[in-house]
Amino acid sequence: MRAAALAVASVLLVAGCGGADHGHAPPSAAVSAPTASAASSGAAAPGVFNATDVQFATDMIPHHRQAVDMARLADTKASSAEVKALATKIRKAQEPEIATMSGWLTAWGEPVPSPGAMHHDQGDMGGMPGMLTDTELHQLGAAAGPAFDKLFLTLMIKHHEGAVETATTAQSQGVAVKQLAGDIVKSQTAEITEMKALLDKLP
Repeated sequence: MRAAALAVASVLLVAGCGGADHGHAPPSAAVSAPTASAASSGAAAPGVFNATDVQFATDMIPHHRQAVDMARLADTKASSAEVKALATKIRKAQEPEIATMSGWLTAWGEPVPSPGAMHHDQGDMGGMPGMLTDTELHQLGAAAGPAFDKLFLTLMIKHHEGAVETATTAQSQGVAVKQLAGDIVKSQTAEITEMKALLDKLP
C-alpha cells in the first residue's frame, strides 16, 4: 500500500510541475536561438503573430540600424557632451532591440533584413516613415562640431517620430510585438522631448 501511495504521489507531483511550466510558457514554442536572443533584451520570443508583427520587425530593424549608424557618427563628430551621451543611450537601447526582432523573424520563418537593406529613404518604402534620405545621410556625415550637433538632433527627431508612428500602429494592430512597440513609443517619445530641449540650447 505504501508503495502504491508513493507512486500516486509521484505522478501527481510530476503533473503539477508540468502544469506550472505551461502556465508560464509563451503561446507556442519558438526555436532556441531566437528565444535566447529575445530574452537578452527582456522580451520573450512570441509564438503567435500576424502580418503586422512581421512587417513591424522587418521595417524597424533597418530603421534601428540607421539610428545606430547615426549615433556612431556622434562619437567623433559631436562637440556637445550631451549629444554624445544621448547617442550612446540610443545605441545601447536599439542594438538589443535589433537582436530581439531578428530572433523573432527567424522563429517565425521570415527573412531577416540584411545589413544595408532599406537603409535609406528611397521613396518607395511602403510607408515606413522617418528614414533619412541619401542626401541627409551625406550631410550628416560631412558635418562636424556644433553644425553636426544641430543636424544630428534635427534628423534624429525626425527619425524617432517615424519610429513612434510605426510603433503606435503596431501596438494597436499587432499581436506579438505589442510590448516592444509600446516600449519604443515610450522611450523614443521621451528622447524626442530631450532632443528638442537640447536643440533649443544650441546657438
